[in-house]
Amino acid sequence: MTTIASNVLASVDLGSNSFRLQICENHNGQLKVIDSFKQMVRFAAGLDNQKHLSKESQERALECLAKFGERLKGFSPEQVRVVATNTFRVAKNIGEFIPKAEAALGFPIEIIAGREEARLIYTGVVHTLPPNGDKMLVIDIGGGSTEFVIGSDLQPTLTESLPLGCVTYSIRFFQNKIGQKDFQAAITAARNEIQRISKLMKRNGWDFAVGTSGSAKSIRDVIAAENPQEADITHAGMKKIANKIISAGSTRKAKLEGLKPDRVEVFAGGLAVMMAAFEELEIQKMMVTDAALRDGVFYDFIGRQLNEDMRDQTTAEFQLRYHVSRNQAKRISETAQKFMESLCLAHNTPVQELAYWQQYINWAGLLHEIGINISHTGYHKHSAYILENADMPGFSRKEQNILSLLVFGHRGDLRKMIDLVGNNRMMWFAILSLRLAALFCRSRLPLELPQFTQLRSADSGKAFALRIDQNWLDEHPLIDGALEYESEQWQKINMPFNVQPQ
Repeated sequence: MTTIASNVLASVDLGSNSFRLQICENHNGQLKVIDSFKQMVRFAAGLDNQKHLSKESQERALECLAKFGERLKGFSPEQVRVVATNTFRVAKNIGEFIPKAEAALGFPIEIIAGREEARLIYTGVVHTLPPNGDKMLVIDIGGGSTEFVIGSDLQPTLTESLPLGCVTYSIRFFQNKIGQKDFQAAITAARNEIQRISKLMKRNGWDFAVGTSGSAKSIRDVIAAENPQEADITHAGMKKIANKIISAGSTRKAKLEGLKPDRVEVFAGGLAVMMAAFEELEIQKMMVTDAALRDGVFYDFIGRQLNEDMRDQTTAEFQLRYHVSRNQAKRISETAQKFMESLCLAHNTPVQELAYWQQYINWAGLLHEIGINISHTGYHKHSAYILENADMPGFSRKEQNILSLLVFGHRGDLRKMIDLVGNNRMMWFAILSLRLAALFCRSRLPLELPQFTQLRSADSGKAFALRIDQNWLDEHPLIDGALEYESEQWQKINMPFNVQPQ
């Protein structure tokens, strides 16, 4: 198979309304779009009252992903990032759909949290529309959620995500003939949601407002078609459009000039949400940019490749927030990585796979004690809960889940991990590496392992042996005793762990 040049990157944005694929060339941080695809999947429209995705919506999505997958042949995993947003977050049967979706696309899918989506949107905007020190408010109305961001630098100061979307609101309020009461009901409902964050947003303040993505661009285009001199979105301009739709009884019958056919079905919902945002946040006018989530994904992608990974920044911030002992965390991380490398070398694990897991071991080691700030008793449970549920900029939900599992399993009874880990050999390797690191570094002092310490595993990956110097063990009786206890824990789950003194 022909491989793609390493400077060519692809992002896939799986939104609640449309799925998008964009391919760019990276020239020293400057991105040049060389190909793009968009399909209106209306994924959110497939959600029933119980938040289950219909078979039809899944089939539409899989058909689109298969097309994207065909275009992405030849790309390596390091060149592609796939992010999924609100509908993937809320659908209760998404777990059944994801494996089919990843098989059709050929790449893993990251379900990102609402605030992470907001951060990526802002990243795209700030790289294409620098605020020059002024504070900007960015609003992105998607198919199932709306993101609100305030910032004046490369990193936002405030990120929020609310369950307001052009698809969900169009379905909820505008299924039949659109009347004045219908439109006002939609605006009122959206204002009630925005009230949850309006006080905080106003307190932070902003110098100018920016709209991104389909709804904002469609509203601007319709206003501009009515008044070519008007380049911004205003409440008065939106009010005129709403009155036209109400008078005609539907968006389609209103025949709005400047509105693309693929936006007709969801336009009214997006318009109502935008009007609610203007009214609740007292926005005077809003400019519109073409930058969006997919652009933010690219710039975040480049940051990772240049070793400016947002996930590392978040890890450092969490250590500070939860008063982590950085020296101890670093000891645990480095020791665990040594054990993991020893295990993987014995199994001829591909370098890329080892590197993939080493980064999780690093983050888990650096963050495993964040729960001590809550309580020392069972701190690993508190740490795991925080890692699973906190907003962690740069991390996808899947990545947070992996970190949470590793930290949860790094101490205590291993039987709790059987159903959580299953037959994931690399996860077991990582858990054992972290457990041994915590065991050896319990004194919280600098520790030098014996020179020929080796951790090995049977071919099945379900039996382990630690080769270590006997004289060293004799000098460290506490660790020697702890290794005996550790052996008992692994025996309970039929994965023997034996210490082999040399």
